Amino acid sequence: MSGRLNNRRALVAGGAGGIGRAICDRFSAEGADVIALDLAVAADVPGAQYFQCDITDESQVAGAVTFVDERWGALDTLVNAAGIEVEKSIEDTSLAEWNQVMAANVTGMFLVSKGCLPLLRRSRHASIVNFGSYDGFIADPKLAAYCASKGAVHALTRAMACDHGPEGIRVNAVCPGYVDTPMLESFLGSSTGTQDMRSKVERIHPTRTMGTPQDIAGLVLWLASDEARYASGQLWIMDGGLTAQVQQMQL
Repeated sequence: MSGRLNNRRALVAGGAGGIGRAICDRFSAEGADVIALDLAVAADVPGAQYFQCDITDESQVAGAVTFVDERWGALDTLVNAAGIEVEKSIEDTSLAEWNQVMAANVTGMFLVSKGCLPLLRRSRHASIVNFGSYDGFIADPKLAAYCASKGAVHALTRAMACDHGPEGIRVNAVCPGYVDTPMLESFLGSSTGTQDMRSKVERIHPTRTMGTPQDIAGLVLWLASDEARYASGQLWIMDGGLTAQVQQMQL
């Protein structure tokens, strides 16, 4: 590894998830000190100290920020990688489900980012990396609330970049396509046709493959590093060419 994050301090919300774990592991390998936030009662996250936190709860977020402040006194990188999905159209989505998706995917990002701003202002390398999705540009069937939440993440990312760029804080969003994670496994289902569905998903990509958490972690690493010092307010799509196509195959 290149040591691009030597002596940096990074907080990864959603650090126990498939992509979050890969980010924590990569950041640590590149020299960063990492804290992972997640809802799980206990989690072993490679390369990171784990801190249990419901990011939709303002008081719990405040406790996590205090923990980071007491440990480091400043923060160089914040990654907002937490997220959930509900696989329904709006007609079938309850208000409780809608609120749950928005809370996890948008409000949690808002709360963690807001709480960490004072710590980020103390860094000369401050960067926030949010997680949007290609579903914030186009839509998969029966993911209405998820698509809406990612559109909100995209807009909020740009607003944050405009507001806090003058303070030396860069803000970007990574927008993955299909990535081989537990969330994707849930989306594909556990029936005997799952492997066939995976093959269909791979075939709709120009690269004929899905992404891996490590693929996404590499882009997040670059955005957190000084190599990306001029990159801010952008939505970085990483989807194997999926959204480059004029028409998508119906899955």
